[in-house]
Amino acid sequence: MGQFMEGRRKEKRNSKEGRADCGIPDNRPMAEPVPVRHLLIPFAGRGSPACRAALHTLRLPNLEALLSRLAAVETDAQDEGTRSPPHERALARALGIAAADGCIPWAAFEARQSGTAAPGDTEGWGLLTLCHWQVGIDDVVLGDPSAIEIDAAESAALLAAAQPFFEEDGIALHPSATPGRWLARAPIFKDLATAAIDRAVGNPISQWSPLAEAARSLRRLQNEMQMLLYTQRVNDDRAARGVPPINSFWLSGTGALPAGTPAAEGPVPTVDDSLRIAALRDDGIGWAEAWQALDAGALAALLAESARGVPVALTLCGDRAAQRHTAQARGFMGWARGLFDRPRAAGVLEAL
Repeated sequence: MGQFMEGRRKEKRNSKEGRADCGIPDNRPMAEPVPVRHLLIPFAGRGSPACRAALHTLRLPNLEALLSRLAAVETDAQDEGTRSPPHERALARALGIAAADGCIPWAAFEARQSGTAAPGDTEGWGLLTLCHWQVGIDDVVLGDPSAIEIDAAESAALLAAAQPFFEEDGIALHPSATPGRWLARAPIFKDLATAAIDRAVGNPISQWSPLAEAARSLRRLQNEMQMLLYTQRVNDDRAARGVPPINSFWLSGTGALPAGTPAAEGPVPTVDDSLRIAALRDDGIGWAEAWQALDAGALAALLAESARGVPVALTLCGDRAAQRHTAQARGFMGWARGLFDRPRAAGVLEAL
């Protein structure tokens, strides 16, 4: 049986060689290139007091093993005063969107993706996110909009009430797929720099509100909306449920897209937001627990794919910087160094 099988293998080899020698084309399909798996993690590093204290308690074996297999190929480091945080800048770059600080046109991008805007639309757009402003003794602080628990019916009712006020100022409002977030279209948004919600949450409104002269009409509109929202039955129902009232909106994601589709720079990342809530609340224990779950889940899966030979990329983002890591060709010495000189997660994350 063994001699017979060996003979059959020789026949197959000879047949293939003869076919190639005779110039007969081999029509078997070529293997498709394996797509790169790219994971982007916002708030991987956090400079707030409790999260900074928790940083050195983290035990992240899968992250460290993954970093030992990858190399840092790109770092975007700026100060914490930028309106666009590192994770937004990194995602925009991956999507092929070039924009100045505070002008990454997320609203225009969403409008085009959803069909609300035509592919050739180059008008200015902005994201209006309903939120709760916490009034203190010295200042007004922006609460996290993701915590207000607004549903689609409430969002639609408030949109219908707000539209006439915005139309008077030449601003067209459209619903989005996310309750409590509206798409706004007007020329004023084209060059108006605004701060991302992730920069402003938990901070005084005055620190991040647009200061441009063009924003004066928006501030007046915001005051009108505060009075309007106070009278809405939606807020009466919310008070009965014991959830915070919706008393204002935050403008972000302003800007315009050029005609056509942005040219993505490589694979579109998967964004894992599981660290966000604890980071914004400076909940050190919750942030550490979220990191442990992330290490045991998404990062363990990414490490397993890398071990199987799938090309992977990892972008870690903090308050100041975003750092992209990808697989690089390494010789034996590089492989051995990565095996025994594993990077410490705390050091990498602290630099963000």
